[in-house]
Amino acid sequence: MKIAVLTLEGVFDTGLAVILDTFGSANELAELFGVTPLRFEARSVAVREKVHTFQGLHPPVIPACNEIGAELVVVPALGYKAPETLLAALARPDVKEAAEVLRRWASQGTVIAAACIGTFVLAETGLLDDHEATTTWWLAPLFRQRYPKVRLDESRILVPSAQFVTAGAALSHLDLALWIIRQKSPDLAALTAKYLIVDSRPSQATYIIPSHLAHGDPAVERFERWARGRLADGFSLEQAARAAKMSARTLTRRMHKVLGKSPLSYFQDLRVERAVHLLKTSDETVDEIASQVGYADGVTLRMLLRRRLGCGVRELRPLQPRVGQMAH
Repeated sequence: MKIAVLTLEGVFDTGLAVILDTFGSANELAELFGVTPLRFEARSVAVREKVHTFQGLHPPVIPACNEIGAELVVVPALGYKAPETLLAALARPDVKEAAEVLRRWASQGTVIAAACIGTFVLAETGLLDDHEATTTWWLAPLFRQRYPKVRLDESRILVPSAQFVTAGAALSHLDLALWIIRQKSPDLAALTAKYLIVDSRPSQATYIIPSHLAHGDPAVERFERWARGRLADGFSLEQAARAAKMSARTLTRRMHKVLGKSPLSYFQDLRVERAVHLLKTSDETVDEIASQVGYADGVTLRMLLRRRLGCGVRELRPLQPRVGQMAH
């Protein structure tokens, strides 16, 4: 299987290496154990003769125009984590040229995958419009504002949609590479995951820091401060709107625009975040924690943890002795 890895100036070193190393490992394991005759031929391609990674390395690349017959294209992340530097990178001529190349490949039916901030490069093409997608969680508000036609769900690690596949933050490059391998050989993907010691991660939700997302908008930040002080109380949209200094209707619209969810849904996110923190750092029972974050009993909390995070209480409890305990 021929795979073109579109490598742009400032590519995230780990993302590029993970993509190439995962396919390389799969090839070695397939040969060693005779799992499948399939091999993955992954090559770095670029729209410039030379590129530098974000850390200043010089990976070997071939011209993207010379890459013919690739079944799949992968766009790794760029190494920019702040909105300002990312927006400047997206305005570069080489990124605009890469968008043209991606549109041409897509018109030929090529499957196109992108991970982390690479999803922004793919979204710049307009190809993701009206499709479901995910992205790096901490830039989800920017993604949502810049590409309003994309149906974004940043809680997910992987989102296949038609001929496009998007993956979440940073090490989701690994999840993406394993997903690609799994489409051709589930057995080889499982073997590769075991050798690389990769656990299943269906959701980014356990990694998302709600307060980080809120700080991009003053009204949402005011709502967040109000909500954190009232997690044990019942939710009131009217009180929340007064705290945010706007009408309930305007607050609801603002929350959907910035975070893609209702005020109540974000309030529930904050409750779950607080519950997870207490589960990891205290000896309190699930019922005790539930009452502190506004739930009548632990049953409701367990259900929300499973539904929102894709995990249960047992997975969240620390393995090491908690503070105040001694191992015997």
